[in-house]
Amino acid sequence: MTSFEFIALLLAWGLAGGSPGPATLTIAGTAMGQGRRAGVLTGAGVWAGSALWGLAAMAGMGALMLSNAWIAEGLRYVGAGYLLFLAAKSLRSALTPGKGLSLKDAEASGHFRRGFLVHLTNPKAILAWGAVYAVVVPPGAPLVTLLGTFAALSTVSAVIFLCYGVLFSGRGVVRVYSAARRWFELAFAALFGAAAIKILTARLA
Repeated sequence: MTSFEFIALLLAWGLAGGSPGPATLTIAGTAMGQGRRAGVLTGAGVWAGSALWGLAAMAGMGALMLSNAWIAEGLRYVGAGYLLFLAAKSLRSALTPGKGLSLKDAEASGHFRRGFLVHLTNPKAILAWGAVYAVVVPPGAPLVTLLGTFAALSTVSAVIFLCYGVLFSGRGVVRVYSAARRWFELAFAALFGAAAIKILTARLA
């Protein structure tokens, strides 16, 4: 892979990771509603889920999932179910008077775990990593090349997800969220629900 191709890969990976989806939606919603620390912890959880899938793909689990459709299908239903749970939680928050979770409740809710599960239950995440190792990295590449590619892409993911947590916890963004909290929560409920339907209806192969 030439330097130009590697830079193009990093840019494409960054654009894909930063595009709207369940992971970025979870980070943004948490950061706006519960502050910077919560947003960054959620971003770290999403990154950890991505990194785990990257290591799994490097070990060949992506190919295993493609050759055993029931694994991907099972993960698909688990992921859709978790997104529907988040949709219901957002809807309940929208219909509840007040400002949502207290600081104590927010600390106990497990922001890192939430982000981790959102990405871990997305079957397309490992397939994206698998595509990198199957298409971009040359066949028979040494372990150092595989690890170097993983480290570079994982770093891009970390920067994007953590920056999302910081960006959406800014005072201006939080002020807008606080003024229209219920509308935001209704939007999150709709988007999480739409993401669940998309995962259920998407072709994984």
